[in-house]
Amino acid sequence: MSDKSFWLRCEKKPFERRAALTPTTARILIESGFKIYVERDQQRIFDDSEYEAVGCKLVENNSWPSASTDIPIIGLKELPASDSSLSHTHVQFAHCYKQQAGWSSVLARFFRGGGTLYDLEFLNDVNGRRVAAFGFHAGFAGAAAGALAYAAQKTGTKLGSLEPYSNEQAMVTDVKAKLIGREKDVKVLIIGALGRCGRGAVDLFRKIGLDEDNILKWDLDETAKGGPFQEILDVDIFVNCIYLTTRIPPFLTQEQIQSAGNARRLSVVVDVSCDTTNPNNPTPIYSVNTTFFEPTVAADVGAGNPPLDVISIDHLPTLLPREASEQFSADLLPSLLEFPDREHARVWVDAKKLYEEKLAEAAKVENL
Repeated sequence: MSDKSFWLRCEKKPFERRAALTPTTARILIESGFKIYVERDQQRIFDDSEYEAVGCKLVENNSWPSASTDIPIIGLKELPASDSSLSHTHVQFAHCYKQQAGWSSVLARFFRGGGTLYDLEFLNDVNGRRVAAFGFHAGFAGAAAGALAYAAQKTGTKLGSLEPYSNEQAMVTDVKAKLIGREKDVKVLIIGALGRCGRGAVDLFRKIGLDEDNILKWDLDETAKGGPFQEILDVDIFVNCIYLTTRIPPFLTQEQIQSAGNARRLSVVVDVSCDTTNPNNPTPIYSVNTTFFEPTVAADVGAGNPPLDVISIDHLPTLLPREASEQFSADLLPSLLEFPDREHARVWVDAKKLYEEKLAEAAKVENL
């Protein structure tokens, strides 16, 4: 079996329409000598025929477990929970390196099966920056969802199910329509505003017509004093866009919210970072991830106080699935082209070293 191959698996997470490989990047890989297998998938934003047209070999939906272990399996979101062993090489977001809930059991599957995990979140360039990330579109979509939740509150309703948009302009047009002229009154605060995710949130708020003075952009300098921050309570929408690496003082607490009572302006929190089960979560005012079907959860604000909706969807970029996939896959492509030389290519060498460290930690926890 040629080492130059990838197997694009279907995504099992509900509503997930993105793809790690697009027809565009698949074509380039094929032209570079790769064989690309693509599982048929009605959920994916790209039609099966788009992959077939560029030379991919279509295979049955969710058939990767029967693939040769010589073929690397590439996907986006984590695999469904299971006790089955994993013997393939997987390239994906696994969400198990920061001691998230169930992290050791995920890695135990690789330990038992002898497989390997290359986590997309930890593929870094020489400067320590991720080679590919959905950050911009996560921030853009998160800000849109926050604005929609705010608009729903103003009409006395709860934000209903979210559906992916065909393109960015369709999203902007819809959000503006839902605000029905209120955009000039909306005040927002973005923490992590200088990063990819924060820039995406700022871009959306600008495009829907918020006044620049009402878009508060915070980053390391503004948060250096340490939270909790009263300023968050004084805006309509707060968007958390940081990439958490260490424990920091919380930005916002439940006690702070309840103490503010009716004086609180804040009505929507969008936790794009979504460190829901991370013990160091800087927005510890909720405990569950929300979904496209139920995008908000109510924070405990205390009796008689105005509502506060929290959005904690962990795959927000799929609200713009085609654009987000194209951008991410294009950024990932140079590293994918190096994958056959992964024993020497620095990005992959470093990722495997990290995997082996985390695997050893998990083995101790699981008594393997």
